[in-house]
Amino acid sequence: MAAVLIHGFFLLLLILMCFSISPSLQHISEAEPLVRFKNSVKITKGDLNSWRLGTDPCSGKWFGIYCQKGLTVSGIHVTRLGLSGTISVDDLKALANLKTVRLDNNLLSGPLPHFFKLRGLKSIMLSNNTFSGEIPDDFFKDMSKLKRLFLDHNQFVGKIPSSIMQLPHLEELHLQDNKFSGEIPPLIETNKNLKSLDLSNNQLEGEVPAGLSDRKNLVMKLEGNEGLCGKAVNVGCEAIDPKETGDGIPPTSEGTDNSNRTTINAVLLVISFLMMCCIVVGFIKKRNKKQNAGFRKLDKERPSDVVEVKVPESTTVKRSTESSKKRGGNPEGGSTKKGSSHGKGGGGRGGGGGMGDIIMVNTDKGSFGLPDLMKAAAEVLGNGSLGSAYKAVMANGLAVVVKRIRDMNKLASEAFDVEMRRLGKIRHPNVLTPLAYHYRQEEKLVVSEYMPKSSLLYVLHGDRGIQHSELTWATRLKIIQGVAHGMQFLHEEFASYELPHGNLKSSNILLSETYEPLISDYAFLPFLQPSNAQAMFAYKTPEFAQNQQVSHKSDVYCLGIIVLEILTGKFPSQYLNTGKGGIDIVEWVQSSIAEHKEEELIDPEIGNNADSVQQMLELLRTGAACIASNPDERPDMRETVRRIEQVKK
Repeated sequence: MAAVLIHGFFLLLLILMCFSISPSLQHISEAEPLVRFKNSVKITKGDLNSWRLGTDPCSGKWFGIYCQKGLTVSGIHVTRLGLSGTISVDDLKALANLKTVRLDNNLLSGPLPHFFKLRGLKSIMLSNNTFSGEIPDDFFKDMSKLKRLFLDHNQFVGKIPSSIMQLPHLEELHLQDNKFSGEIPPLIETNKNLKSLDLSNNQLEGEVPAGLSDRKNLVMKLEGNEGLCGKAVNVGCEAIDPKETGDGIPPTSEGTDNSNRTTINAVLLVISFLMMCCIVVGFIKKRNKKQNAGFRKLDKERPSDVVEVKVPESTTVKRSTESSKKRGGNPEGGSTKKGSSHGKGGGGRGGGGGMGDIIMVNTDKGSFGLPDLMKAAAEVLGNGSLGSAYKAVMANGLAVVVKRIRDMNKLASEAFDVEMRRLGKIRHPNVLTPLAYHYRQEEKLVVSEYMPKSSLLYVLHGDRGIQHSELTWATRLKIIQGVAHGMQFLHEEFASYELPHGNLKSSNILLSETYEPLISDYAFLPFLQPSNAQAMFAYKTPEFAQNQQVSHKSDVYCLGIIVLEILTGKFPSQYLNTGKGGIDIVEWVQSSIAEHKEEELIDPEIGNNADSVQQMLELLRTGAACIASNPDERPDMRETVRRIEQVKK
């Protein structure tokens, strides 16, 4: 009996051991096809030495490999390594959960590899290679899950495969700068997801399908295809004579007349449109001049414009309050006295469409009204993704920043007031609390204290004087840790928000006289319509690009960019809408870490501090963990802050 029990115990133990090691065996089995794939191509501008048999591709150490929840390989992102040769798609069939193949900016050539064998793919990105030849018309017929296809800047010829336009879930299609010819295939009616279509600079001809021309919310680029006609390109199809394009026979006089008539009609239409615009603009300016005379000093948009206004010494809080009493508690443009009756940090509610007044939500710096702002010396600070910013210095010496935001239209005045009062109660040494707001239907003003050192963006990249020289290792660490503390506070305070911040970047981190960072422009998501919210930096994260999703981990990604920006001293191209300019800090950091060249990332201006290099590298790795493409692989905000706090000067 005892022998049976012992035998049963060992059998159970063996089963448990098998279960415990099965994930590792799975990872190792996924390593084999990846290594075969690596060996099938040549690498001329780097290496994939981290791809080794017997190791785990989902350990986070394999360059360019992304895993689904850390369990199975879901993405291959190998760019800018000078890959050449023949891709062995058959090797990748063993990766059951592979969703993304990204091999852009390499030297790959030949016909399009047989990716149709990988039916589970959602993204194929092969831009900027030298692939060539025709693509079979039915190439994509079995790839029903495909959402993104980037074949641009290659040398493909022939017709665009009709099977591409039959994909039911296709969202983005980029075929620009190839040599595709013939007509554009019609889009399947059941596809309601296509948002971006770029077919520019090919040799396409014929009428653009109505299913594309009439599609709303579709960004379509067709320039560089002289043979196209239809509503989408503003060229009448009768103006293109098939005889001329087909047999070289010149057009008939009737065709010439039609073409001339079309041209004349187009010119007349443009002239009429311009005249109408002038009339509308003139009317709007006249109306705004009457209604909003006080805003004229805030209407200057050029950074060189500085408006100096002499402010009478009597323009103080006391004078404003006394004037309020004389007018029955409602002065022209508002009353600070009335505001105080709503409680500490209060203020009256502004009207929905009129001028209203400045509504105080935080009186730590005193109270002021709209007339005080209108009489202040105003200076344009710049334009951001959500609006313009101005510096105003009032008669009592208080310097404030006025942010003019046009797209905060989601909330009515009362709901807007509730949210702003909540922000006005924020108290944290690394979070900038707004002082006041002004509500109008067309635009909103948010007023906060001016910080003497300006923004981190300016000090790090724009200023090369004393302020920049003061960005020592100790100062940079202080800024990073301060930002981390502020973000942790916001994630606790606005835990129920999808994005507690949503727009964290160096231009929204202000610096005090002692370089204490203060986070601004946070918790704005409830104020914005979904279409306007996409101007926020969190909407440039990989998860939104791939799945149109954002979460708390999106803020973690943005914090990671800040950490790497401060440590490297480089301006991230991720901040730019075009992506052109600066440096792709994500790709640069990830490739350098994979090649064990982390020290080359450190800004030379602080890298000579040999005693602190290890702390810098430790912080660098934390920043790199935050920018993982898969949000499930990023640490949460609490863990990120814990890691940052562990770094000592």
